[in-house]
Amino acid sequence: MSLILFTAPTPDGYKVSIALEEMGLGYTVQPLDLTKGEQKRAEFLKLNPNGKVPCLIDDDFAVMESGAILVWLAEKSGQLLPADPRGRSEALQWLMLQVGGLGPMMGQANLFGHYWPEKLPAVQARYLGEVKRLFTILDARLADRDYLAGAYSIADIAHFCWVRTASWTGVDLAPLPHLSRWVDAIAARPAVQRGLKVPDVSPVKDGGDNSDFIARTRKLMGIGPREA
Repeated sequence: MSLILFTAPTPDGYKVSIALEEMGLGYTVQPLDLTKGEQKRAEFLKLNPNGKVPCLIDDDFAVMESGAILVWLAEKSGQLLPADPRGRSEALQWLMLQVGGLGPMMGQANLFGHYWPEKLPAVQARYLGEVKRLFTILDARLADRDYLAGAYSIADIAHFCWVRTASWTGVDLAPLPHLSRWVDAIAARPAVQRGLKVPDVSPVKDGGDNSDFIARTRKLMGIGPREA
């Protein structure tokens, strides 16, 4: 099995590298520089018509969309997804909540909080409110269990890669003790720590000056500088 991971240091990219590390699968990394638009080049669009990362090549088969890649790898390896129908459904339900809910809401909150040229408080409040609502659902779910769907699964990996960036989005996890405990437990896993280093260069520095990265991303998105 020859696996090639086209990726970048994003929450969705980290989902797949973490899963690969957790499953112990060998793979080759092909980093893409999103600020240079490498994900929109014709040769990559042949693999992923949506022009986003991650994308996984398994021999000569291309798999796009992070959630679909996680399911593909789980089924291929027989890991991180329950085999029984109800357990499998439960894990997939929580995976879909991330793919269709938390990821898009946090993405929009980040877009209007960091990149959009105009300050739109009502819009930002809308997306932050949705992020907080979803975080509250996760916190309640984890009140009486270690993981979202029984044993540790691809559903946990998917949510973790976004929840860990809460401070960047502007959400405080302190009022959510169960979610905070879960984040810390997953972050301590050796495979997760390895996966978060793939690729090995991150354009966003925790607590540092990200102004250059933000400026380059705005330019790529064609939205110009942000108003003061």
